[in-house]
Amino acid sequence: MSTIVVRDPDDGSVVGEVETTSAVELDRILTRATDALRAPRLAAYERSKILTAVAGRVEAQAEDHAQLIATEGIKTLREARREVARCVETLRLSAEEAKRIGGAVVPFDQARGGVDRMGWWQLQPAGVVAAITPYNDPLNLVAHKLGPAFALGAPVVIKPHPQTPFSALKLVEHFRESNAPEGSVQIAFGGAELGAMLVADRRPRVVSFTGGRTAGAAIAARIGLKRLLAELGGVGVVAVAADADIEAAAQSIHSGAFWAAGQNCVHAQRVIVEAKIAPALRERLCSLAGAMRMGPKRDEATELGPLVDQTSARRVMFKIDQARSAGAEVLSGGWEAGNRVAATWIEGLAADHPLLSEEIFGPVATLEIATDTADLLHRLATASDAIHAAIFTSSIDTSLRAYSVANAAAVIVNDSTDFRIDAMPFGGGGAAGLGREGVADAIEAMSEKKLYVVRRSA
Repeated sequence: MSTIVVRDPDDGSVVGEVETTSAVELDRILTRATDALRAPRLAAYERSKILTAVAGRVEAQAEDHAQLIATEGIKTLREARREVARCVETLRLSAEEAKRIGGAVVPFDQARGGVDRMGWWQLQPAGVVAAITPYNDPLNLVAHKLGPAFALGAPVVIKPHPQTPFSALKLVEHFRESNAPEGSVQIAFGGAELGAMLVADRRPRVVSFTGGRTAGAAIAARIGLKRLLAELGGVGVVAVAADADIEAAAQSIHSGAFWAAGQNCVHAQRVIVEAKIAPALRERLCSLAGAMRMGPKRDEATELGPLVDQTSARRVMFKIDQARSAGAEVLSGGWEAGNRVAATWIEGLAADHPLLSEEIFGPVATLEIATDTADLLHRLATASDAIHAAIFTSSIDTSLRAYSVANAAAVIVNDSTDFRIDAMPFGGGGAAGLGREGVADAIEAMSEKKLYVVRRSA
């Protein structure tokens, strides 16, 4: 029997331990999930009632949840409180959507052979859901798996990141306390080996994964004939046209670049600005970055928290040093203190430099200059696949052109790439992901249409 020791990224102190889920126990978990799938589904109003109760429990214990996120995870207390509020919203959206899951009548008389038939389809769970989540949003991303699955009536097994198991466990306990049926919401603890066993098992029919592309590709190769919902991240690209509001753009970009110390799948990593306003925007961005307060996560004044571990901090610093060696200028930051890396802006990278196309997952962003709007849009069009791209402009035409050419699943106008509400479709374009999350979209991805057809008697 082995355990996972969870340490606070701030100082390495032990937060707690959880017992690693064995292969034998995983088999029991999946058996319970399969039994729950075969049992009669709760009525929609009952599923909605339980989700509403879970949301209420999270809200009532909001500060406890925030403190837990800011202890086991990488977020500051300010950021953690925002995540808890979003989790409550995600669960309440799930409760609302549970009542909307329906179907449609099929007009069989549109074909000669169907004139004496009638019928309809309804959405049903496609099967047991296996869900894997990362460390950067240890509560709300778990809610984005559990909420839609429970709303649909699909049993779900969640495997949270081994760095942040306790936020997920507390949420699962809220489901149990709210009388969720046996086997409907379960949790398993472990690393990549357990994740591989979970997704390869024949019993889950849907795999919902949020994480990196390497792990996503490994899962896709392993799962066989199953549904895969994967959010794989990418480089968030922000274009700033000459007619943009410089102060508004600077504030939004700053937040998008350094929220959660850049450990964010919609992190504003690559910023392209027209030459006319580049000096003013550069000065403002560096000023905001230089003023960020670093300190303990649970200190109310702290704005920039740590990376998840020393290995991640060294990896980020290595990339900064590589950029320096390649002739780029570090405009701000570029130094580390333990697990922390200062908010860093880099300018002057060559067009083929990896920082322009590979996600860094740290508090580093790049700045580059476009000669005019045509050059700005060309750079946006040739950027790598992403979840979100952004454009700051006062021109509807420019924003529509950006929407047309961007290699992203969403284009955010006059806000940063990290804008999201939990009801909107969310996922990556191209190599950045498969399918969409957002409560209603996740329910659709986890379901299938089941048809009823009857032949009328003569």
